[in-house]
Amino acid sequence: MGEVPAIKQLKVVIVDDSPTIRRRLGGMLDELAGVEVAAKAADAREGMEFIRTCHPDVVVLDIRMPGRSGLGLLEDLKRSGVSVTTIVLTNYPYPAYRKRCAQLGAHYFFDKAKEFDNLRHVVTDLVRGKGYGRRQP
Repeated sequence: MGEVPAIKQLKVVIVDDSPTIRRRLGGMLDELAGVEVAAKAADAREGMEFIRTCHPDVVVLDIRMPGRSGLGLLEDLKRSGVSVTTIVLTNYPYPAYRKRCAQLGAHYFFDKAKEFDNLRHVVTDLVRGKGYGRRQP
């Protein structure tokens, strides 16, 4: 019988201003083998603090938040040189946002209303060692 490949443990930070979305994402990700939700942030400033302290493999973020936006957080990540897979999950799936997120290094871009469950599939692939560095936007 063949050996089962090891599953990588992924640390995830969620950055979204909606408590409901943070709970929903956290619950969904907690159900996945090999995934640890390391922190949940309500805004980009807090998200960057958690990224610096938790050293996640994956950041799931919204675009529009009070104060600094998700775009601002992507700019901070790019400028800081932090290596993390970024998944943008937004209610504003406009082509201009998709393009800007890709320019700032986002790996994936999903519409909350239509593609919420795609996040589960992407994270499952990442746990299995598939998808890192593959850009979807």
